[in-house]
Amino acid sequence: MVVPSLGSDAMLGVCRLGAGIGMGAWVGWLAWLGGGPVAAAPTAAEPPAAVAGDEADGAGRRAKAARKQPAAVIAQVAIAGSLPDGVGQGGLLADVSPHLHRVVERIDKAAADSRVKGVLLTIEAPELGRARIDELRAAIGRVRKAGKPVTAHLVSGAAAAYLVASACDAITLAPAVTLEITGVRAEMTFFKAMLDRLGVDAEILQVGDFKGAAEPLTRTSMSPQLRAQYESFVGDLFEQLIERVAADRKLPADRVRELVDTGVFTAEAARAAGLVDAVGYEDEVAAALAKQIRADEPKLVRDYARRTIDDDFSGIGGLVKLMELISGQAQDAPSGSGKRIAIVHVTGQIREGRSRDELLAGGAAGSETVITAIRDAEKDEQVAAIVLRIDSPGGSALASDLIWREAERCRKPVVASLSDMAASGGYYIAVAADRIVAAPGTLTGSIGVVGGKLAVGDALEKVGVQTDVVSRGRNAGWLSKTTPFKAHEREAFRATMEEVYRLFTSKVASGRRLDLDRVKERAEGRVFTGRMAKEAGLVDQLGTLDDAIDEARRLAGIAADETTDRLLLPKPKGLFDDLLGAAGPLPDSLTAVRMIVLGRIGSLPGLEMLATEADTLVEVCSGTPQLIMPARVRIE
Repeated sequence: MVVPSLGSDAMLGVCRLGAGIGMGAWVGWLAWLGGGPVAAAPTAAEPPAAVAGDEADGAGRRAKAARKQPAAVIAQVAIAGSLPDGVGQGGLLADVSPHLHRVVERIDKAAADSRVKGVLLTIEAPELGRARIDELRAAIGRVRKAGKPVTAHLVSGAAAAYLVASACDAITLAPAVTLEITGVRAEMTFFKAMLDRLGVDAEILQVGDFKGAAEPLTRTSMSPQLRAQYESFVGDLFEQLIERVAADRKLPADRVRELVDTGVFTAEAARAAGLVDAVGYEDEVAAALAKQIRADEPKLVRDYARRTIDDDFSGIGGLVKLMELISGQAQDAPSGSGKRIAIVHVTGQIREGRSRDELLAGGAAGSETVITAIRDAEKDEQVAAIVLRIDSPGGSALASDLIWREAERCRKPVVASLSDMAASGGYYIAVAADRIVAAPGTLTGSIGVVGGKLAVGDALEKVGVQTDVVSRGRNAGWLSKTTPFKAHEREAFRATMEEVYRLFTSKVASGRRLDLDRVKERAEGRVFTGRMAKEAGLVDQLGTLDDAIDEARRLAGIAADETTDRLLLPKPKGLFDDLLGAAGPLPDSLTAVRMIVLGRIGSLPGLEMLATEADTLVEVCSGTPQLIMPARVRIE
């Protein structure tokens, strides 16, 4: 069994869990793996505060006054790791490997907590795309709107960390950190030369001149069409970076361009350039924030509102808690009987079957799981509207179409909220919504189709493996992995892809109320940023998930002052659900292809990120039409 790596805090929780059970360390280990019932950590201790008053009042009166006036609290929240979209695991794992919504919830709680007078964000190497950065920035804005200062302590110099920090009132950079604001860069890795050496033929077709998802298998560099669209959206992302830093740091845009061209700054150089406000350590940041909120001895609450495990497993009640911990935990019940907005997450590559969460070997949005979630929201009488939160490069045309149909036939208002990426199949699903809300930096569009197979017959012959065939039917071998397409087989495969492309463009035209010819001008596989997509009429407005929820409330006729709960779907799972009920394995032929790619790169340092790209390329070669982005884009 592969066990995720944990930090010291999480391992301490595991040890305490095992000791509390009293049934052996192995039971504690299983309980930790499962995720389960948790209790919210106290957001702050409430030590008595000094109260001025008449000395004759006595100690009792002073104590009573102290209980009414708890000490000021500084809430510390760490922003680190991948912070993916989606519901994630229940229980302990919800904060051991947190998803984005959990961190946003904790920041929002600090905004509403009357004891919290300031917020300290410790930002350390978060792996974020532009849309998820905007979600965190919006949450920071809500704390500031509540009149509470927010200070960022940057212990990572990457651009993503800096863009989160720049939304705060002040930025302090750790002395040994190098700030790296070097611009925007997109890379694509090509495997054709390796496949040629192996004797593998990539037989790939595409509908759309700009639909270059298979180019890593068929070329050694970008085609002119693919390069043109990359230059287009990378250029817009660069302009957004300049505008964002200029606005946040109150610097002229031309000056920011000069700074970005310099790109790499020591801590003192970053301060001198006006990119950060101070250089220092966390204790110094906390002291400065305490002075700002005018509190002599504020309580610094680390990991504010982070969930901690309830490790009392004594008695019958403890046994029940243990079993719930192993099996996973349902969401908290809604706060009342009022209306709810269901947020249905479509996260990862879109495939048939059930979804798989990011904790094990990458995420996948399974059509069966997403459709069930939409149906559950439709049947729930308290649910007034549905928001589809999409963070996906696309995937199976069939799975995308099935999800589209379920969203399109929904009688309740549906709003699509586009995260870092909602492209190809992800955008296909979005056009079923009544409204589409995207972040300015979302990558979307990519209206086109790609698909094919790898012919490995020559490679097998090199190692002494021969294949003999008995066949009846002109196209019986069209998807054979041993031989390339014959002309009539290629014609049959292309016909299936052109029909999928017709469905795609017609559904965009209908859903977006655009003329079909106008859609085709924006199709052919072209990729847009959210800002570009709005100008092209592919999305309705720019904003965050909260903006999409507001739009869903409006469409549902919910008054502005009426409160609503959020229902997160699909329902969160325990770790055992991932181990025992994850999406099924890839077909043997696809597994073999993945092994060919990874076998050649696995021993090379720094190339671990190609594993997920290999998975995408394997799907392209699955022999079924794919609605997928040209590549896994890494923006630096």
